[in-house]
Amino acid sequence: MIHALRAATLLGLSSLLAACSLLPKAQPIDIYLLPPSTLASQASSPRLAQTLSVVRPQASQVLDSTRIAVVPAGSRISSYKGARWGDPAPSLLRDRLLDVLRRDGRFTAVASDEQHLHSDLELRGNLLSFQSEYHDGQVQAVIRLDAQLVDSESRHILASRRFEVSQTSSDAQVASVVDAFGTASDSLARQLSDWLLASAPKARQTAP
Repeated sequence: MIHALRAATLLGLSSLLAACSLLPKAQPIDIYLLPPSTLASQASSPRLAQTLSVVRPQASQVLDSTRIAVVPAGSRISSYKGARWGDPAPSLLRDRLLDVLRRDGRFTAVASDEQHLHSDLELRGNLLSFQSEYHDGQVQAVIRLDAQLVDSESRHILASRRFEVSQTSSDAQVASVVDAFGTASDSLARQLSDWLLASAPKARQTAP
């Protein structure tokens, strides 16, 4: 009886191992971050006396993900296999804007909404696109952002603008597309920084 139980147990284990060996192997995933910003400080420009909080942009479920979105044709959206962002796209863009605005030096202080600190102004937005798109056989990194500058006390929108930037990738490889996203993010950050300087209440601007 004991021998029969042992034989049945061994047979069950062998069957389980055989079944496991038939399962497909998990595909390795490469995790990508945005390349470091190459923008220089604007310390010689007029400074603002206000403090600014950068709020994580809102986005659709498709973009609020670590998948690297791609639009190969028409309105069909997909993602690159075996590749992911290190953080969801809205977080990546917010952190890039934080980095650039802090090094830009034109606000007294710049904080993230995750720090829950009081600020004079808030930068809010809706991320409409953060994807690669194919145009005339070329791959472009495309970012579209509806931005709003908000007074933290009154909650009034002081200014709003849609930003749209694109950068052609050197080729269709994911690593090259990621580099294009880095350049496009810098372009958006510089345009947005200049817009903030022009849109903030003029009475509170100070010399550098």
